[in-house]
Amino acid sequence: MSDVSYRELAVQGLWKNNPGLVQILGMCPMMAISTTVVNSLGLALATILTMVVSNGLASSIRHWVRPEVRLPVFVMVVASVVTVIELLMNAYMNTLYHALGIFLPLIVTNCIVIARVEGFAARNQVIPALYDGLMMGLGFGLVLIVLGAIREVLGFGTLLANAQQLFGPVAAHWTLHILPEQAHFLLAILPPGAFMALAVLIALKQALERRQANRKQVISTEPIGGTAPSFS
Repeated sequence: MSDVSYRELAVQGLWKNNPGLVQILGMCPMMAISTTVVNSLGLALATILTMVVSNGLASSIRHWVRPEVRLPVFVMVVASVVTVIELLMNAYMNTLYHALGIFLPLIVTNCIVIARVEGFAARNQVIPALYDGLMMGLGFGLVLIVLGAIREVLGFGTLLANAQQLFGPVAAHWTLHILPEQAHFLLAILPPGAFMALAVLIALKQALERRQANRKQVISTEPIGGTAPSFS
């Protein structure tokens, strides 16, 4: 497919077909890891890097892989990329690596990654495949970070707590205290709170889309030049 619209890929990944708000994929890591912004950002970066590199590799080898074994081969490609990322995080971000736990290697089975590798990268050139992986990864990552911010503020009353796990010692004092201790909302950091916060984000997105659609409908029904004069 050579006539790929990069603008459409961006719109699809970030808004119209957002993996977290529309496709509702990657729910397990999203619900489990998004207790803080730092954890969410760490998993988001790992997922984005996995999607970009996996899409690029899958697009590069698509002509040499037989259709019968394409999916297993692509899963092996994704697994190899995730293993490299996992080893790098273990070496340079050990605390965050342990905080993400099993959900870091489970990126291999994330439906978002497999869907884009099989559904887009296997049918397109390398550059569009890389861009698609970036946009879809960003769409998922932004939802993950916003969800983490909501839950951290409501549950712990802080923002960017333990930022040194991701950014090093320079970020040790980046923690922002938003709410007093007596205002913490324990439900926000529990699984039901994650589902509620995600439901609010999905509802907000649908409300914005509905409002935009109504506005376009009103504009399209208005007569050109304003209201026509009436003669009696």
